[in-house]
Amino acid sequence: MTLAEKAYESLRRDIIRGTLKSGAPLRLADLSERYGMGFSPIREALNRLHAERLVTAESLRGFRVAPLSLDELQDAVSLRILIETRALRASIAEGDDGWAAGIVSSLYALKLQAGRTGPGADIWTLEARHHAFHVALLAGCRSPWTMEFVERLYAATERYRIPVLLDAGLPAGRDVQAEHGAIAEATLDRDADTAVRLLEDHYRRTVEQLIKVSDLDEAAPALAAAR
Repeated sequence: MTLAEKAYESLRRDIIRGTLKSGAPLRLADLSERYGMGFSPIREALNRLHAERLVTAESLRGFRVAPLSLDELQDAVSLRILIETRALRASIAEGDDGWAAGIVSSLYALKLQAGRTGPGADIWTLEARHHAFHVALLAGCRSPWTMEFVERLYAATERYRIPVLLDAGLPAGRDVQAEHGAIAEATLDRDADTAVRLLEDHYRRTVEQLIKVSDLDEAAPALAAAR
């Protein structure tokens, strides 16, 4: 991995996790000291993150962490649903035994980690396995371009979810792992209509809960209209 790639991964991680706050200035000198790298790899990483909409650039003012907004969240989730449901249908139609095994193993790993609750729970391992499961569902679509957009949209939406999980967690009364299991079951049964419906409902519920815990109820009508 090159220095530019290390800078990119470090910055991207800290933006998604909320360590670098929305709207925060990204000064080269500060970032160089923070990550122990020179200006060149950091500048390259910032330009890459700018292309992914995680960073903004202003003439004469430099880079900033991209702001968070409900409009962006809803736009990103709507596009994520559009792309991922198509990818899921393609995976169900074309996926082989290796693809199916990947879903089973990733779901098993996710459920194991999700069962490890309490003060010492490792949220980052849980998040990595959560990501791996959603990628496994779509991996049979055989489209590198699709998977690249999946990764970008995943990062865009996780910027909203991860800080909430770190702060207080999502509201009770929802069995997220049961939702994952139902999506996997329908997918492995090659029931595309059911799998797609469950995946969309899964994402819509998450957005609704993010709105509630973030005191952003004014977005509820727009979300309902997008159904």
